Amino acid sequence: MALSPTPAQRRVIDAADPSTGRLRGTEAQLAALVKRGLAFRHPRPPHDHFLTPAGHRIRDADAEQPDPSAGPGPAAAPPDTGGGVFAARVGGEEDVPDDAGPARLREVRGAWQGLLELRRMTRPDGSAELPCTWERTHLVRAAALALEAAGHRPAGPAGDDGYRVRATPQPEAVAVHQPDGTALRECAATLERAGWQTGEHTEPRTRRRYLLASPRKV
Repeated sequence: MALSPTPAQRRVIDAADPSTGRLRGTEAQLAALVKRGLAFRHPRPPHDHFLTPAGHRIRDADAEQPDPSAGPGPAAAPPDTGGGVFAARVGGEEDVPDDAGPARLREVRGAWQGLLELRRMTRPDGSAELPCTWERTHLVRAAALALEAAGHRPAGPAGDDGYRVRATPQPEAVAVHQPDGTALRECAATLERAGWQTGEHTEPRTRRRYLLASPRKV
C-alpha cells in the first residue's frame, strides 16, 4: 500500500502537470515518491516521473481543500481515502461498510479513471486497453479495482457471497473467489474487458470453482 507523503513531497505532488501528472523535483524527492507508491519512473528515455493513481488522488484531495485567504465559503467534505491513499477492496476486510455509499463510489470511479490515464501515458500508442506496469506489480489491488469499479461487491469479513482477490504462488496471476457460479463468470467477463486473461479452475480439496487471472501482454 502506498505511504502518505511528507509536506515537502506534497508540494512536489501539487506542482505536477495537471494533464499528465508529470513531476518535477530532485532525484531524492522523486525516488521517495516512487518508494511510497505515489509516482513511477517512465521506462523509456528521458525517464520522467509521473503520478500513480494514488498520487493523483492525493493531489486531487489537496486541490479540494478550501483556501483560507478566500474567506468563508461552503465547507468541502473531507475525502474518505484512508489517510489520503486509495485502496481497492480485495474482499474480506474488517471494518468496511456492507454497501458502497456515494463517497466510495466516487473514489472508485476516480481511481479507475486515473488508472486508465496511467495506461495511456505509459503506452507508445496511447491505448488504455492493456494493464500497465503498476498493475503488474500490484496484481491483487489492480484486479480488485477493476472488479469494484465495474460494480461487483467485495466479500465482507465473514466471507459472504462477494468476491475475494488473493495472491497465488504464480508471480503474474491472482485468484478470484466467488461462491456464486454466475457471479464468478461475471467477474471473469469484467476482468477480460479490463485487459486481463482468465481461466476457471477447481480447488482440489473443496472442489470450489475459482478464477486464475493475469494481465494480458498483447
